[in-house]
Amino acid sequence: MSDLDRLKQVDALLDGLDDALPPPRVRAQLRLAANLTQQDVADAVGVRRLAVVRWELGKSRPRRPQRDAYIHLLKGLAERFPEAAKADEGMPTPASDSRGSG
Repeated sequence: MSDLDRLKQVDALLDGLDDALPPPRVRAQLRLAANLTQQDVADAVGVRRLAVVRWELGKSRPRRPQRDAYIHLLKGLAERFPEAAKADEGMPTPASDSRGSG
């Protein structure tokens, strides 16, 4: 394999990272930092609230086309709330939502 081919493979790996989801805990932290409920996210992405709960707990992963919308939302939240984009053990757990409507 030539060096150019290896660089192309590396570029393909890096391009694929654009579709990577942050860890479940970070997904919840981003939502909480924006003061959004799980229902807010579900309505925007086009799923039931239970799907968002499962995504934030790491029990399931979103599928297309909702996955694309969810990733877009998370990227936007990470830009606005960079401190929440970092995994922090001191943050609330994904299931805890102070507003109660999850």
